[in-house]
Amino acid sequence: MATSRGRDFHHPYQPYPIQNDFMNALYDCIEEKKIGIFESPTGTGKSLSIICGALTWLRENKRRRFEESIATLPGDEDEPEWIVEHAKEQKRRDAIGARAEFEQRLRRIRERERKQKTESRREEHRSKRPKLSDSRIAASKSEDDTQYELADYDSDEASSRIPGPTISLSAETRALMDKMGLSTSAVAKDEPEEAEDELKIYYCSRTHSQLSQFAEEIQKVKLPPGVPLEPLDRKNGETDIEDSLKYLTLGSRKNLCVNPKVNRLKDATSINERCLEIQQSGTPEQSRCSFLPSKQSEYLMNDFRDYAFANVRDIEKLASLGSDLGVCPYYASRYSILPSEVVSLPYPLLLQKSAREALNINLKDNIVIIDEAHNLMEAINSIYSVSVSLEQVERSRKQIGIYLQRFRNRLKGKNRVYVTQVVRLLDSLGEYLRGKLFEAPNAEGIALYNEIMAGKAVDQINLYKLSVYLNESKLARKIDGYTEHVNHEETTHSTTKKPSRGRSAPSLMSIHSFFNALTNPSREGQFFYHRGDGRSIMLQYRLLDPTFHFKEIVEETRAVILAGGTMSPMEDYFKHLFPYVEPTRISTLSCGHVIPASNIAAWPLVQTGSGVDFDFTFAKRNSDAQIQQLGETLISVVSNVPDGTVVFFPSYAYLDLCLSKWKQPGSTVFNRLSATKAVFFESKTPTKPSESVPSNNPDKAVINDSILSAYTQAIRTPSTPHKGAVLLSVIGGNLSEGINFSDELGRCVVVVGLPFPNPHSAEWKAKMAYISSKAADGADGQAAQDVGKAVAREFYENATMRAVNQAIGRAIRHKGDYATIVLIDKRYGAERIRTKLPSWIRESLCEAGNTGKVTEGIGRFFQEKGA
Repeated sequence: MATSRGRDFHHPYQPYPIQNDFMNALYDCIEEKKIGIFESPTGTGKSLSIICGALTWLRENKRRRFEESIATLPGDEDEPEWIVEHAKEQKRRDAIGARAEFEQRLRRIRERERKQKTESRREEHRSKRPKLSDSRIAASKSEDDTQYELADYDSDEASSRIPGPTISLSAETRALMDKMGLSTSAVAKDEPEEAEDELKIYYCSRTHSQLSQFAEEIQKVKLPPGVPLEPLDRKNGETDIEDSLKYLTLGSRKNLCVNPKVNRLKDATSINERCLEIQQSGTPEQSRCSFLPSKQSEYLMNDFRDYAFANVRDIEKLASLGSDLGVCPYYASRYSILPSEVVSLPYPLLLQKSAREALNINLKDNIVIIDEAHNLMEAINSIYSVSVSLEQVERSRKQIGIYLQRFRNRLKGKNRVYVTQVVRLLDSLGEYLRGKLFEAPNAEGIALYNEIMAGKAVDQINLYKLSVYLNESKLARKIDGYTEHVNHEETTHSTTKKPSRGRSAPSLMSIHSFFNALTNPSREGQFFYHRGDGRSIMLQYRLLDPTFHFKEIVEETRAVILAGGTMSPMEDYFKHLFPYVEPTRISTLSCGHVIPASNIAAWPLVQTGSGVDFDFTFAKRNSDAQIQQLGETLISVVSNVPDGTVVFFPSYAYLDLCLSKWKQPGSTVFNRLSATKAVFFESKTPTKPSESVPSNNPDKAVINDSILSAYTQAIRTPSTPHKGAVLLSVIGGNLSEGINFSDELGRCVVVVGLPFPNPHSAEWKAKMAYISSKAADGADGQAAQDVGKAVAREFYENATMRAVNQAIGRAIRHKGDYATIVLIDKRYGAERIRTKLPSWIRESLCEAGNTGKVTEGIGRFFQEKGA
């Protein structure tokens, strides 16, 4: 359907005006090679707008490039025009023929799948491949341990590449390496020569469930072919050939591994290491992975590619496809990247340089779209941060000791030198952590690089050379494998039946990543220690500035689109993610909502009924009187709201404190609230199962399903005296993002206070100091300090308001929905805070008031709705 600009975006439905605005802005952004920051509230069809806008550009660009290639045929200028035209026509028909042949192949595959004839093919592949052995990777005889021996190593001949974990190389380190001609590329590009490299869109989101939803949406869009027929062809009865979108989803080994001896391991690190181990030359034949592609099974790679393109498949279906065909979907999907047009992948696979290199992802002149981008900067910081615990250090030290008992006399030359250096570094880390465990006055703090590296002769270690050695020698992998081998030997030959200890955690791999962080002490990152209970203490490297690590993506790609339901406030992206980009190259769009203005009302609730300010600042929020007044206010609010109300607190600790105060003897708040609505709440320390579900359970999906199903049942099957339910939740908790509180499940969303991070934590102190100093660069004196403090404060507030905006966006989910929003804190009455709310909330913002005025307005709102 054509828009006001004359573009047909092939939207499967009648698009809203704001969807047309979004699609046009996205199309222009890609066409003009810009960076786009787009905000479109949940319920406005953001995913389809992204798909239609981006794919329309992709197809039109494909058509333009095809026509240009036909028009610029090489040839002699003196050749007759009819020869030139014949050559152009032949090239066009060759392209059409190749495309038709490919489509015919895909149609046959679809037909085969429709008739469910893949079972015979599955059985055929199963009969051809050897059965997986139950034997361990390590051989059961001690004479086979030579596979764990280190090969001779000469640092002068070692590769200058760093193919291992490059998790924390700073801007300074990488710039210096580039200047010296030392590449950090991990994997040489080895795509098959016959594959055509299509211009492609990389679509990135946070979770595989969101990527699966994207895959469902993309199937709704029908696109015209990129290679059209000429009018003469249609006159002769020919029709446009089908031009299937070549869609591919990527995942980690943890999501795609189909080897039952590997994918049964619980954590991603163990799966990655086991996968790499069974590919080593010393691995017994019966223990090798039969799914691993080989030269002999190249036809399976081609089959996998065609099957993957024949139908849009999410990550689970892609894994099943690999299992059915008898080929590893993790490696086979890499083979399929080059000819694909749309590639979807989770955050880490795109944002982490080493992951892109491992998958052979080439971003050059392609388009990157990052959805749910409201927490992009924090995601980059987390991906490039690394931590190590005292337990891991001590376990690694013990594993090296076991290894040296066997191979000490076989270590020669550089191997002996570097293994000794690893031991010294581990001892230095251990000494530092044990010292902080018993001597540090605070539970957390900044860890000084000189103190971490204060061990004996550690200052003489060239950390860069050591990192290269660890990558080249595979020391960590060999030690981990040998440790597993010894454990297996002990269990096998013990006369006493010992319980299986399972596979030991590959601690040295985590230590290796931390060693890389030690190579680049830099302004953009900082070391911290965090002390827990007992002997629990952790050393962590935290990236403070995501700019550099995202800069490479920006500079390589044609266009970058950041999209989300709550991107406001947007200033941070200009200042802290794209400070090097000319403002004219950045395009922003904040869409309104599809709902009519009368379907939403938002109130800043700034005072109690008696006129006392609600002040939930850290210093004042624990007041008994204020907590009591908060409870009274919530009772008044939910009494005027039909069905469901969701209340977001700033933290689990504060929610627990309020509940304890409302339940204590002498207070009637909790009983009166329970008499008004059925009460449910999140808690890290649950009491009654009917009231809450533990939020720290590792299976968050089960948690969310349990508490939401109980909350939903209470609303949809009300019993006297309840008329609905109230859910007490936490901003940043399990229920503040990605949960749908549409219609009766969220007629009101209440936010208590502003969830500012603890400014006194070591990490936030360091982050604020870094931002302040960076903003003050180039200025002097008091003016520089004032500028720095103002920028840091703005960043602090913006991070908080993005969390608030994400929470309040849970309620309105579609065009016919309606809800109220209540923001309880005097600070919500300030213009500075209100301007950081999304535009669609600001447009429906009512005058700030006290409890009586706001609850009266809420009652009037729902009376007008007939609720």
